Amino acid sequence: MELTSIAESVVRAEPGAFETFVDQAQGRSPDELSAAALVLSSSSDPAVNRLLGNLLYLTGASPALETLVLRVLGAISRGEFDEWQPALLLPLQDEDVRLALPHRDRLLAAVPADSWLSGLLQVLDLEQLLVLHPLSGKGFEVTIGGIGDNFQLHTLLAYRLIPLHIPGEPPSLSWVEAASVGPDLEPAGGIQGQFELSDAFGETIWNEGRPSDIPLLDDRRVIVLSPPRYQRSWNAGRLYPMMTPMVDVTRELPPDEAASWLAKVAS
Repeated sequence: MELTSIAESVVRAEPGAFETFVDQAQGRSPDELSAAALVLSSSSDPAVNRLLGNLLYLTGASPALETLVLRVLGAISRGEFDEWQPALLLPLQDEDVRLALPHRDRLLAAVPADSWLSGLLQVLDLEQLLVLHPLSGKGFEVTIGGIGDNFQLHTLLAYRLIPLHIPGEPPSLSWVEAASVGPDLEPAGGIQGQFELSDAFGETIWNEGRPSDIPLLDDRRVIVLSPPRYQRSWNAGRLYPMMTPMVDVTRELPPDEAASWLAKVAS
């Protein structure tokens, strides 16, 4: 049976159609799923739009994405945020969807600042950070994506830098898995911090914040790594279980370039 035909039955709210669609969608090609997503996007039912969001997570961005975003915006304007937020929570954990997302600024202005959806809308992708380590005199260009908060960034920076690039005690594998793609988001005993994170102006980069909060210096987000002043720990490795993070050390700065940047930042 064609998946689009079943999707039409879902839109018409025929008994059992929703369950049949979920069953029949298993193993279908991205093209079939994208075609079915277009059909589902004609429905104004919140449950059908949550199903549409699930498909977009599997297929990446498709023409149905803008329809879904506009429908969520309309629902927010009617005071129906809680009912409609779930339709975007899963698809926005896919990098392709985030990169192609239309009306991002409108969504950010409309959604509550403390919501899960607001956090996803502020995720940086393919963002280059400058990471400086004064004790070793080293600096690194680090490309990140799909990072939900600075707790997660903290752990994955430690994983990428220690001990290959800078000295220190590397994070436990269970912490790294919790912060990346492992099934256990809360490893036994919690996760320990390895650094004190500061920005280029000497202000603390709080783990509770997000990479997008880090201020720019010369159009670069700068992180300065120092020994922790006291032991910090936290429970969860990542906020968004289905979002795949990226933290890649793309370049170690030559000594003169690292020294130049270290001279610019607050000590």
